Amino acid sequence: MATRASSPTRSRSNAPRSSSSRGRSSSNSSKRAPANSGGGFTAVLAALGRGIAAVWMALAHATGRLVRSLGSPDRQLDPEKRRDGTGLALLVLGALVAAAFWFMLPGAVGDALRVGIATIVGSAAVAVPLACWALAWRTLRDPEANGPAGRQPVGWLTLALGVLGLISIARGLPTPSQAEQMQAAGGILGFISSSFLADLLTRWVAVPVLVLISLFGLLVITGIPLREFPQRFAALRARLPQRPERPELTYGVDEAYDSPLVEDRLQLDPSDADVVDGEVVPEERIAAVAAPPVTAGKAPVTVDPPKDLQPPEHSNEPLRAEQLVLTGDVQYVLPESTSLKAGTAPKARTEASDAIVGRLAEVFSQFDIDAQVTGYTRGPTVTRYEVELGQGVKVEKVTALGRNIAYAVASADVRILSPIPGKSAIGVEIPNTDKEIVSLGDVLRSNRARNDHHPMTVGLGKDVEGGYVVANMAKMPHLLVAGATGSGKSSFVNSMITSLLMRATPDEVRLLLVDPKRVELTNYEGIPHLVTPIITNPKKAAEALQWVCREMDARYDDLAAFGFRHIDDFNKAVRSGAVTVPPGSERVLAPYPYLLVIVDELADLMMVAPRDVEDSIVRITQLARAAGIHLVLATQRPSTDVVTGLIKANVPSRLAFATSSMTDSRVILDQPGAEKLVGQGDGLFLPMGASKPVRVQGAWVTEAEIREVVKHVTEQLAPQYREDVAAPAESTKVAEDIGDDLELVLEAAQLVVNLQLGSTSMLQRKLRVGFAKAGRLMDILETRGIVGPSEGSKPREVLVKPDDLDAVLSNLAEA
Repeated sequence: MATRASSPTRSRSNAPRSSSSRGRSSSNSSKRAPANSGGGFTAVLAALGRGIAAVWMALAHATGRLVRSLGSPDRQLDPEKRRDGTGLALLVLGALVAAAFWFMLPGAVGDALRVGIATIVGSAAVAVPLACWALAWRTLRDPEANGPAGRQPVGWLTLALGVLGLISIARGLPTPSQAEQMQAAGGILGFISSSFLADLLTRWVAVPVLVLISLFGLLVITGIPLREFPQRFAALRARLPQRPERPELTYGVDEAYDSPLVEDRLQLDPSDADVVDGEVVPEERIAAVAAPPVTAGKAPVTVDPPKDLQPPEHSNEPLRAEQLVLTGDVQYVLPESTSLKAGTAPKARTEASDAIVGRLAEVFSQFDIDAQVTGYTRGPTVTRYEVELGQGVKVEKVTALGRNIAYAVASADVRILSPIPGKSAIGVEIPNTDKEIVSLGDVLRSNRARNDHHPMTVGLGKDVEGGYVVANMAKMPHLLVAGATGSGKSSFVNSMITSLLMRATPDEVRLLLVDPKRVELTNYEGIPHLVTPIITNPKKAAEALQWVCREMDARYDDLAAFGFRHIDDFNKAVRSGAVTVPPGSERVLAPYPYLLVIVDELADLMMVAPRDVEDSIVRITQLARAAGIHLVLATQRPSTDVVTGLIKANVPSRLAFATSSMTDSRVILDQPGAEKLVGQGDGLFLPMGASKPVRVQGAWVTEAEIREVVKHVTEQLAPQYREDVAAPAESTKVAEDIGDDLELVLEAAQLVVNLQLGSTSMLQRKLRVGFAKAGRLMDILETRGIVGPSEGSKPREVLVKPDDLDAVLSNLAEA
């Protein structure tokens, strides 16, 4: 009951509270209504701001990705490390300032930007866009390079204070009251830094302080610690182009184990090689390893199809990478390499060569010799087959089969080489049935020739292995060439001279050509390299050799006077100005050119004046190497009366073409072998210091190519002949040599001229004098040009005709 009675009471008591609550709620609602309407507007603004920020960041991220992708793959940066928004803001700021100052943005906005920015930074406002874009680039591309927050603002502010302060001092320190002058100077920032330091320390001290402040600002911007600054400066200095220093001259031309042969200096190009059994092998030697071994008693093995070698490519590049400029203002250009045509494309293997492998195997099988052909290298004229012997087999068993091998391969010109230099194998050289033409142009375009810049380097040809043979004439230092008629001797001389014309200027190499046959070297008449017209008279050739001796002595006088051992060292010193003439001397020093003397037929000279020619040749070959004078002696009659022992002893390099007998081969090479050559340029080259000759197919140059090269050089420069070459040597005629024997001399002259017989025994009988007196009279007649030099037991040649006897006697009487 009590419970039920209390319920109406609580309900009644609660009734007024509810009404009051509703009243308060209605009143509160009426009061919050304006507040709710204002909150909706703020939300709209906030949403708009968030939208603008989202669009801005989207543009910023797109710009950042674009900048980071330039110049390198897209850099992936952590999202928290990106500062794309700041970077885009800097780009926009730079664009606004550039529009205001570079393109003079019109209107109030442009005027406000110009006045506001110029007031702050002065005349440096034009550079503000560049600074903004530079900082934006680094912020977008590599924000970590900016360092911790606050470093870039501090650095740029410090740099601005320093630089603008210097500008303000340079413009006379304008004050804020001079607004236009201050805007044209360093602005308010420049005024703050410069006026404070200038008033406190004077301008002379303020300037270096502001420079240091500017440098400090740069260090802060770049983030370079002071301790690393010396290393950075040294690295920067190393990157700058250095002033070419004067190189220190190194003297000395001789090297250990030096050889006239020019070797390859470049590494093997993989594109010019093949891989055989996992090993990279040059194409020129592919045949040596590709041919399969053939064992005695077994059938020949089938070989792969032949693989052709490729000749060097033709180009307009000079055959020498460097060319000395002629003295004076003369412009001399070496002939183009295209002047010399290409030869036959070489073949590394042919079916004919593969067939000979089987024939050699049959010969070894017939004579029960444990030997096998392990490969071959095909040259342009001959192919060398490599034969390896089994255990306990004597080398003589194979070398004694020379005639049997020649019979089996149907060739009489088989040459057996035991052993092959550098290999434990016997070489069997057999002529090719299909010969190749070795062009001089191909030889000079090879890497061996192009990589050697010496002006005396000439192309010889190709060896048996198909490699190019190039030699330096200055390192031979003299060369003896011999071969029968038609063996290729004249072709070699033409190739040698053409090589020099293609590679050397007249200031580098001069030529003295002796051509007693009068037809071999006529194509070279008038080239600027000649020191005298081509000599065809054997008597004048002997005089020219004597001039070479005098030239050699003059060069040695200079070497001794200036303290040099070789003409190359002297030329280096002259070109660099390291040597000077003594005070008071009017002489002008100039480098000496190499002098190459080429005698195309030595036998003719030795027939006319053997003693004078031999004496001159021996003296030149003994001494002239260090003076830059070199001899090439060619003859088709290598007999002992032409190639004497003294000449052979002083000419260390030999080149033998096909000879008519083994005796001639021994004269020229001191060993047999040249009698087995096939002719037409097939030769054996024995350079100085080599123990075995190198078989070479001489390079071929056509007469049309020679004429084209000669035309190119003669059109550029005329020859400058030496006048002292043709001048006769000082006469040995002195009155004292006659003494009281004038009557006997006149009688001897009458007898010799009238009888046209220069015989000492005749004078003994006719004048009734002893042998010593008759010999002395004959020597006096020789010094007066009445008789020629002695020719052993033969009578001397009489040089005066009976019609000229009166004049001769008159001259003798006046002497």
